[in-house]
Amino acid sequence: MAELNGEPVSADQLQALALTSYGHFTSMRVEEGGRVRGLSLHMDRLKRDCQALFGADLDTERVRELARRAAPSAGSTTIRVTIFDPNFDMGHPGADAEPHILVTSRPAAHVPLPPLRVQTVKYTRDLPRVKSVGLFATLLHRRSAQLNGFDDALFVDDQSVISEGGTWNVGFFDGERVIWPDAECLVGVTMELLKRAHEHEEATLRLPEVQDMQAVFATNAAIGVRVISGIDETSYPESHAILDTLRKQYTEIPGDVL
Repeated sequence: MAELNGEPVSADQLQALALTSYGHFTSMRVEEGGRVRGLSLHMDRLKRDCQALFGADLDTERVRELARRAAPSAGSTTIRVTIFDPNFDMGHPGADAEPHILVTSRPAAHVPLPPLRVQTVKYTRDLPRVKSVGLFATLLHRRSAQLNGFDDALFVDDQSVISEGGTWNVGFFDGERVIWPDAECLVGVTMELLKRAHEHEEATLRLPEVQDMQAVFATNAAIGVRVISGIDETSYPESHAILDTLRKQYTEIPGDVL
């Protein structure tokens, strides 16, 4: 499914998005009955990012109405809501914007997914706290990691401070505490829900400090909690009680109806 403001979208309407990659989005795993964990957080993100990129208010009730059209009658699906202006002009990006709502859907992944092995790369996304459609560098680093025999990339800065993965947050367990990196990153909905569900700490984490962690995991709305079994040449357990606990706590979070 692909609809723009509730109508079938044409190639011409997507031209500005394809040629400029200026816009923002959120992706939601929608379960049977149209339920979404952290729905209000997804809507808050869209509203906040619309102000940041377009200086415009977003009608989140309208967003929910349009996304509801793609909700499954049975099973699960992943719905992406993208906000962009089909009339965006590269030469005049400061002009008044009229953001539109693009809703697309794809089959939801079967979870839990197999463990990830990730390669670190020195990179910080532009405007990290905005979930922008500009994924060029993220995909470039993912591609490079895969060509090097890994599954994905984990971002660090010049001081080896860990921030996030390309499309996911990263968490650690040291044997006593769940620790989330205290770094500039996109605050994921799944991470935020897990912070509310499970006691945790936030800390500045550098690569040498995480080599002895008992468990490492990735989170986002599409994958839930996914094991990270390796960072560069350091291996981590593929199973741990804390991972089972976090998965259980996450799946038990009731979803809100679109």
